[in-house]
Amino acid sequence: MRIRITFPSPFIYSTVIPVRISDVNYGGHVGNDSILSILHEARLRFLKQWDFTEMDAGGCGLIMADSAIQYKGEAFYGDDLYVEIAVANLTSLSFDLFYQMTTFRNLVCVTIVKAKTGMICFDYGQRKITEMPLSLRLNLEMK
Repeated sequence: MRIRITFPSPFIYSTVIPVRISDVNYGGHVGNDSILSILHEARLRFLKQWDFTEMDAGGCGLIMADSAIQYKGEAFYGDDLYVEIAVANLTSLSFDLFYQMTTFRNLVCVTIVKAKTGMICFDYGQRKITEMPLSLRLNLEMK
């Protein structure tokens, strides 16, 4: 059975990421490894709006526990990828980020990817899971 990703609403962040020539594989389109890298870039930009990083997101680090990607279309060199992010499933230790990646071709919106990453609050110094800081929770809950 193939995975199906259902988005929570609303998307609370968006950014545009251009496809680099190094993102393109031998098939002439953006490779699956590059898609995950582009999602990572979008996540870092999402966190940066609050001056957070994955090493310090309001007092904790973040580590990816899982990822799921549903490929819906091809992306090519020269495409500008519009990535939207939504947040769901907040717990005291973790949250999920949902991504929708689209591009415009001939004035038509083309869906490239639907994705989800499970993020866990992590103490890199002690190498263990930790509680979500209030500042991170408050930012993630804004809708």
